[in-house]
Amino acid sequence: MQNTAPAENKMGVMPIPKLILNMSLPMIVSMLVQALYNVVDSYFVARFEQDALTAVSLAFPAQNLMIGCATGTAVGVNALLSRALGEKKPELANQIAENGVFLALVGYALFLLFGLFGVRTFFAAQTDAANIVSHGVDYLTVVCCCSFGLFGQIMFERLMQSTGRTIYTMFTQGLGAIINIILDPVFIFVFHQGAKGAAIATVIGQIVAFALAVVLNHVKNADIRLNLRRFRPNLKLIGRIYAIGVPSILMMAIGSLMTFLMNIILITYTAAQELSATVFGVYFKLNSFVFMPVFGLNNGIIPIIAYNYGARNRRRMMEAIKMAVIFAASYILLGLLAFTLIPGPLLSIFNASEEMLRVGIPAIRIIGSTFLFAGVCIAMGSVFQALGYGTYSMIVSFARQLVVLLPAAYILARIGLNSGTDWLVWLAFPIAEIASLVTTLILFRRLYKNVIAPIPEGSK
Repeated sequence: MQNTAPAENKMGVMPIPKLILNMSLPMIVSMLVQALYNVVDSYFVARFEQDALTAVSLAFPAQNLMIGCATGTAVGVNALLSRALGEKKPELANQIAENGVFLALVGYALFLLFGLFGVRTFFAAQTDAANIVSHGVDYLTVVCCCSFGLFGQIMFERLMQSTGRTIYTMFTQGLGAIINIILDPVFIFVFHQGAKGAAIATVIGQIVAFALAVVLNHVKNADIRLNLRRFRPNLKLIGRIYAIGVPSILMMAIGSLMTFLMNIILITYTAAQELSATVFGVYFKLNSFVFMPVFGLNNGIIPIIAYNYGARNRRRMMEAIKMAVIFAASYILLGLLAFTLIPGPLLSIFNASEEMLRVGIPAIRIIGSTFLFAGVCIAMGSVFQALGYGTYSMIVSFARQLVVLLPAAYILARIGLNSGTDWLVWLAFPIAEIASLVTTLILFRRLYKNVIAPIPEGSK
């Protein structure tokens, strides 16, 4: 019988601009839907009670860390699996996928323990307002204890992304988001659950999306075949997954720590106190419309770069990198214009009072002015992760958020409190983004010289 060579994966042959759109557009659309339900979540909670909105804002660092652990693990699986496919090693790809599913289960177990025993201490460390703590505990307990849907959804979506089947992640994320949007007002207002109702709607959406992702992987993802019955953890593969994924997890952990400490700075050293922290939380909801689609673009770029790195094709790698920066910067420019020109209407989505508008308009305008710098850094971060240099992304994140942003915010908040100019604290963000951009460019230049330049140019 004549053996026929397997068909070349599209990541090695399709024209790069078309390939990026093919890989990223479904994820960008699904990320926009995700951003929509993030905003809708807070939109309904804000109309239930101001303290409930503040509680959801203060829950963000823990929720973000949970998402970071799930996503970081999946990033390591994504990059390794795509590289294995580029090197024509299907059995290795299957082993990587199986270990990834195991690690998702371990991640859920850790946050289940936090949800059962740690959430009250987490909120009490940020505020002594009893009503805010009560809403926050109700919200975060549900989110953490039912996070198996989140961990499973993210992992199985990455398995599809790793093999170029990004269209299906649009279905899973879109379905989960739509369910959340529909159930939010039902649980918040009809069943009078408030912040807890928003959490219930969120986890139901995640669980349904997880179930659909499992089905789609089994039916549509022919490049991966999971056999969990014979599975045994492979410590060597797990180490390789986390060599790529841990820096991404640490980046999110750094972001969570920054947000946690920033909330304390805002509550302690600004005249508006909890209201400043609420504005900060609302900003994160709004900026998801700008940055989540860029992360969707990155999720499509990572396997393209990793695949062509495995296939030793520098020409296609560099074209993908250039197009990623151009696409990211073009989209983020729209966000920059919206945040700087119409901050008031954006805040009004969350039932903002006159006092909240007074605090929030300068904050949104100042932070929004930094978006273009942040977009370039995010695009470059995808290159670091795809090539197994996730530590570079961690260095950038650490320098931006802990070395520059928090000290600057602390100093400017103290100056603003003494002088009656609360808006000074927000200038810490432009200072941090400029430092982040300079660090990113220095590290990319080093990576290009040592890793990318020696690769054969390859065909287009």
